[in-house]
Amino acid sequence: MRICGVELTSNDAVVCLLHLENKQFTLPDFRVRKLTLPKEHTREDLQQFQFAFAKLMGDYGVNKVAIRERMTKGKFAGGAISFKLEAAIQLLSDIDVATLSPTQIKSALSENPLPISISDAGLKVFQEAAFTVAYAAHMLK
Repeated sequence: MRICGVELTSNDAVVCLLHLENKQFTLPDFRVRKLTLPKEHTREDLQQFQFAFAKLMGDYGVNKVAIRERMTKGKFAGGAISFKLEAAIQLLSDIDVATLSPTQIKSALSENPLPISISDAGLKVFQEAAFTVAYAAHMLK
């Protein structure tokens, strides 16, 4: 099963693809690390983001998308644009999309610690949260 982990930060959707087969995890080559929506965006820009995300998921045969949930209030509250990005992803009709709360992620990681560090996996530092979400989604299914 292929799960794409997504972390939404300001106007970026940071992505990481994680594949599980025969109890072995692999990180397939993925042509992008993040998709960006311009800060001064139009309706067409949002539709273009949605199309590009759907195309990316279709090209790599992604079964599920797991999004790290952002808080709506407080110090770590998500911005308006990130909620638009989440809505655009959730409205994709051909892909199973789930949001995972930080509590769910923490619980999954406490029961099943990460088998590899981010640097050993060959990922960029900014992809750590997306990788963690994808891993937690595999553990929670």
